[in-house]
Amino acid sequence: VLCNIGADSRVLETDIGFAVIEPCVKTCEGDVLLILSDGRTQFAKLMGKALITDDGEAIEGPALEEVEVMGRVTFFINRARDDDDCPVM
Repeated sequence: VLCNIGADSRVLETDIGFAVIEPCVKTCEGDVLLILSDGRTQFAKLMGKALITDDGEAIEGPALEEVEVMGRVTFFINRARDDDDCPVM
């Protein structure tokens, strides 16, 4: 309910938790997108006419033709760490 997960939403497990992905028709600058590029999925931020990936690589120009946008990330949900000394209530 908190993340507005609907019938078209997808939840993807990440290294640090989960990402809620919504299908997108229109994108806006600053959106974080799930993309398929070079046979692997990754997150990228839309900045102008370029996609900036997690590792800082810019995908722009003709290279964008090889990218498939899988959806827009609406939420990242981080796992609670269980290796700290704080009690969980």
